[in-house]
Amino acid sequence: MLILSLDTSTTVCSVALHHDGAVVACYELFTEKSSSGMLTTLIQNAVQQSGYPLSDLDAVAVAKGPGSYTGLRIGVSTAKGLCFALDKPLLAINTLEAMAHQLSGFYPRSYALCPLLDARRMEVYGAVYDSEGREIRPTSAQIIDEQSFADLLAEQPVVFFGNGAAKCRAVLSHQPNAVFPDSVVHPSAKTVGKLAALAYTENRFENVADFEPYYLKDFVGTKPKKLVV
Repeated sequence: MLILSLDTSTTVCSVALHHDGAVVACYELFTEKSSSGMLTTLIQNAVQQSGYPLSDLDAVAVAKGPGSYTGLRIGVSTAKGLCFALDKPLLAINTLEAMAHQLSGFYPRSYALCPLLDARRMEVYGAVYDSEGREIRPTSAQIIDEQSFADLLAEQPVVFFGNGAAKCRAVLSHQPNAVFPDSVVHPSAKTVGKLAALAYTENRFENVADFEPYYLKDFVGTKPKKLVV
């Protein structure tokens, strides 16, 4: 089983190649707008360095969202283009679920994992998983305030991570059960590929022609500033 995985949910551009569930190549760029200019280059590098031609792929996997509107559009359109060109099936993985699996097993079983992605102002995209990456609360968009996750924090420690976690830290750091890792956990194609391998064995393929990113909410563009003459 050879799966090429892409994650462009945030400003991080990530590509990984998995053979029978094991990572054989992974390239990641942590630069602004790297998805638009470097995604195809990273794909080429991963394939060339691994020694497998694109024709050997069994499937293409992509992080479907939530996340950056532009990033998701680029990642999904690239994945669909590869599927059409190579006649390969498409697998789609929830970005937050893949993030939760990055920390799976790192904390005691009593801890909950809450990946958060920035969604402008005090809003985030978030979900809650147990310490093994199983969903407790589904993906949603929510406004962060002092009462956020109050019921959950009253019951157990919760690890907040991702580029939206800083918004929780600002208002929830006084909570004894609120845990914040020292470094930011970014979405990665490595865990997308890990989950995609399972999805492949369960035949959870997408309809390539109709598939769209999981934006979660409508895109709202910023108004151009008026020119001052």
